[in-house]
Amino acid sequence: MNDLAGKHIVLGLTGGIACYKSAELCRAFVKEGATVQVVMTEAAEQFITPVTMQALSGRPVHTSQWDPREANNMPHINLSRQADAIVIAPCSADFMARLVHGRADELLSLMCLARPIATVPLLIAPAMNREMWAHPATQRNLVQLAADGATILGVGTGFQACGETGDGRMLEPQELLEDIVAFFQPKLLAGRKVVITAGPTFEALDPIRGITNHSSGKMGFAIARAAREAGAEVALVAGPVGVPTPRGVRRIDVKSARDMLAATEAETPRADIFIAAAAVADWRPVSEADHKIKKDGSGSAPTVAFTENPDILATVAKGARAKSGALFCVGFAAESHDLVKHAKAKRERKGIPLLVGNIGPLTFGQDDNQMLLVDDQGVTELPRASKIECARRLVAEIARRLTA
Repeated sequence: MNDLAGKHIVLGLTGGIACYKSAELCRAFVKEGATVQVVMTEAAEQFITPVTMQALSGRPVHTSQWDPREANNMPHINLSRQADAIVIAPCSADFMARLVHGRADELLSLMCLARPIATVPLLIAPAMNREMWAHPATQRNLVQLAADGATILGVGTGFQACGETGDGRMLEPQELLEDIVAFFQPKLLAGRKVVITAGPTFEALDPIRGITNHSSGKMGFAIARAAREAGAEVALVAGPVGVPTPRGVRRIDVKSARDMLAATEAETPRADIFIAAAAVADWRPVSEADHKIKKDGSGSAPTVAFTENPDILATVAKGARAKSGALFCVGFAAESHDLVKHAKAKRERKGIPLLVGNIGPLTFGQDDNQMLLVDDQGVTELPRASKIECARRLVAEIARRLTA
């Protein structure tokens, strides 16, 4: 499923070296199923050609308010009425000032002024030198644009074309894509705080080796992204994985089950929802060797004593019940067989309202998943889908239960 399927986006380019990123952003929109109409200012044409943007968008580029291709000679009306959103990327400091003052002496600013504000949102991706970004005039303009209803997508930090380093870079195309996809998602968890655990834990045997599992963390990270898209404040407690942090999500890296419990208990007192998606090791060695355990040539393996790890989900759920808190707890059960039987038993044992079951070997490391929802009403099987789509469905199910 393409995240922007059926959306029509007007992509506006203003003068700035970051126009080279706009080519990739346009391509990303199209790959996600959107149609894209590019509108460029005269200054933008100094950095990238309309031919390039036409090739990537598959549509003629508009640059003039006097475009004879429009039968009524009103591209500022026609183009804005067709859009699901207008995205200005890059948006220069000069163009931000134009928007603030309602300037309308070229097509792009005229179109922004003429758009139906209630139905066509304006999203702005600023791009400029760090001193221009920090200037009081720019910061005032940002505040005013937000007050006027525009969505400011923020800026990146790093090396700039001028040779300086700091804030003001346009966000990378993939970051902008993720933010714009999130913008269109329904805000089912607005005002909620969500804590999510994800990935495996690692229980050390010695400084080199340890016990872990095949969990990639992809499902938990997808849930974190979906919860953020739904408007929640998200804290992600992540075991040792190499998955990139979703935009707008606060990540806390941990290693062992005990580390994960400590981090989770520090986050959940202020949370509304706790989703335990991590594959936590049930056991750990009683002690960790100070040095690598080496072979001695005897052919005999060393004896390792194990002890049970704390049950993070049960501990958090029990603590919430004891405090009569309103923490909605969701568990995960990754099983190898008899999924329904084991999932039902685990939900009862943990004392939680909702448990998500799946067959571990069919989901660990994969980009898709099939989930089984178990609650006090019974069992609901969801169709196999990408993990982000599964995560969005799970978020919708949680939101529905919270508002019931």
